[in-house]
Amino acid sequence: MTERASDIIDQLAGIAPGSPLDAVRARRPQARANAERSYRELFEPQAADGLPLRERLAVAAFVATLHRAAPTACHYTDLLAAKTGDSALAAAVAAAAASDAHGPYGRYPSSALRSEDRDGPLWQADAQLAAALGPRLAAALAHAHMLVFHPRDASPEALEALLAAGLSTTEVVTLSQIVAFLAFQIRVIEGLRLLAA
Repeated sequence: MTERASDIIDQLAGIAPGSPLDAVRARRPQARANAERSYRELFEPQAADGLPLRERLAVAAFVATLHRAAPTACHYTDLLAAKTGDSALAAAVAAAAASDAHGPYGRYPSSALRSEDRDGPLWQADAQLAAALGPRLAAALAHAHMLVFHPRDASPEALEALLAAGLSTTEVVTLSQIVAFLAFQIRVIEGLRLLAA
């Protein structure tokens, strides 16, 4: 029997081959394989048409930090620094994501749900950070923050802001996929850590 290679969720959750949690994950081989395939498609250099690897990794580090998922945030921050050689960018992205926001915030369109409306901060890069990030990445991080903390405020206008910053339609889709994938990945990892405890 050949030994299965550890995937990123195993690594970040601290799952050893042959452990009880490895057996739990082995019960869903297709889900396990698809999660790893998604990770590789989104974060390997040749993958994800359009959106440069630098931007993909910066968004991932930002989103994981917003979720307060320390091991995952460290992984993407370290990967950003290693793959781009830009440790200053990695540090700036991590600092930019430090927030007291808890969410979800926003306003429901339906008056029946208005009692659940909640105001909260929107993220925007200050002038110094915006200069370091550039307009594309600054807009991408602002959009990622909105999706994490203000999902009910997503709108055509929010998408237009990304296009105005120079992202293509394909890149906007990839950006949204990264935010959604991180939410999934972080929850799986945290759930597995809880099982291990």
